[in-house]
Amino acid sequence: MDYRDLSTSFSREQQLEAAAVFPVLMRKVYLWMTFALIITAITAYVVGTSETLLTAIYTNSVLFWGLIIAEFALVFGITAAINKISLTVATLLFVLYSVINGATLSFILLVYTASSVVSVFFITAGTFAAMAAYGYFTKTDLMSWGKYLVMALIGLIIASIVNVFTQSSGLQMILNYAGVLIFVGLTAYDSQKIKVMLLQATDAGEGAQKIALLGALSLYLDFINLFIYLLRILGTRRD
Repeated sequence: MDYRDLSTSFSREQQLEAAAVFPVLMRKVYLWMTFALIITAITAYVVGTSETLLTAIYTNSVLFWGLIIAEFALVFGITAAINKISLTVATLLFVLYSVINGATLSFILLVYTASSVVSVFFITAGTFAAMAAYGYFTKTDLMSWGKYLVMALIGLIIASIVNVFTQSSGLQMILNYAGVLIFVGLTAYDSQKIKVMLLQATDAGEGAQKIALLGALSLYLDFINLFIYLLRILGTRRD
């Protein structure tokens, strides 16, 4: 067997290994995402039903903004340092982020009725599943969507900050619908991007699992934001 035959044989071996590893890594993505959502939901419920915890968070501006800053720091920190930290540390930071996010989202139970929160959650889950499946199975290359979705997301953030000062209900409604469209698109885009990245993994080692963890974080953020924007549109406010 000459060198070219050996190279071809090795390539086929790698392809077989990748085919076996890929479903394992994809399961980890959705298991981590689901686990994080469960942690966030439990934390939001515990905090939202505790007058002591609610008072501590929402009457103490230092604590509240400290939690908000910690959320941003954790997301950027995990993403930027993923190659420098261990998988265990990255997972623990993801869990910590899920807990803090649940605490800051606990106000939802004060603003919206429990029944509407539950119904919008299932609407979000169905929409998310459909778009994630589309991103995974479509033959269309969605990678070109990335730059446009990022630009749209930046515009959404800037407009949201402006509306904090203008308090325009009309603009807020436009932003809500725009938010839904953006995160529906991001769900499909991230789903395909994660698939493409994990298809290149030849083993389920720590490096590949870190990529899966980052994928879970991306999809978690897509789900949470989609849920918030749908809740603003469809949720029933308490009297």
